[in-house]
Amino acid sequence: MIEIENTFAEAFPMKASRLIITALNINWAKKAAQSFCGFATSVIACGCEAGIESELSHKETPDGRPGLSILIFSMSSNELKKQILNRTGQCIMTSPTSAVFSGNISADKIPLGNSLRYFGDGYQISKFLDNKRFWRIPVMDGEFICEDFAYQMKGIGGGNFLVLGNNIESVLDAVELAVKKMNEVKNVILPFPGGIVRSGSKVGSKYKNLIASTNFEYCPSLRGVATKSKLNKDTNCVLEIVIDGINREDIELAMKVGISEILNSRITKGISKISAGNYGGKLGPYLFKLKDLI
Repeated sequence: MIEIENTFAEAFPMKASRLIITALNINWAKKAAQSFCGFATSVIACGCEAGIESELSHKETPDGRPGLSILIFSMSSNELKKQILNRTGQCIMTSPTSAVFSGNISADKIPLGNSLRYFGDGYQISKFLDNKRFWRIPVMDGEFICEDFAYQMKGIGGGNFLVLGNNIESVLDAVELAVKKMNEVKNVILPFPGGIVRSGSKVGSKYKNLIASTNFEYCPSLRGVATKSKLNKDTNCVLEIVIDGINREDIELAMKVGISEILNSRITKGISKISAGNYGGKLGPYLFKLKDLI
């Protein structure tokens, strides 16, 4: 039987935005989106956290082509603007047949085509459609279509849960099942590689220049060394799933379906406990209590 620990995941406010990337076919839309979302796993060192939210049919995109929606999260408005502009210019504009549009609307504008248009060297032109400006920037395969602005909205970062077990094979199988189900939830992303992180962190370090360091309480190799280890002698592996979302309800839903998928699976022998990472409520105002979710 898998134990659900009586604890909570602790999350914090972030700035967020949604972009829609389209291309001639879904394959090239994915390549552009994956490039944009590269090295965007954690704000600890990446500046932003980004991921693919969902795949879109030609009926769901502004230009009637297949595409993807992606979500980008950062700790500040300035960093969010910087990351979106740089990644769009270097990863989407460079990708064959791509176009990019805003996926949300708000009063907080983020320059997109408004800045990238200068790459057209004076040959760029714009069109107004439905009170929005779109830039047509000449490139070697035709034109790069880019909306004038993206828009900032509120987001939440740091939703999470931990899966504990006696071997890496069992724990990895379990979290892969959870990730597959959680990826069906809208308004959330799982920013780490494959949706899974092994290097869970805590705030601070013995080294003054580091803002975060390994969460030693859940490191099996430190079980006999760290006085505050939370692992028993049979727990040899812990993996974490981190969730960023637009609102509390969607993060709760993602956590619920992921944990339920593990609890209801027949192939999770070797899993002993599901827990969560928190800092005693001192890091952020959003507390996701595991037992309330399940």
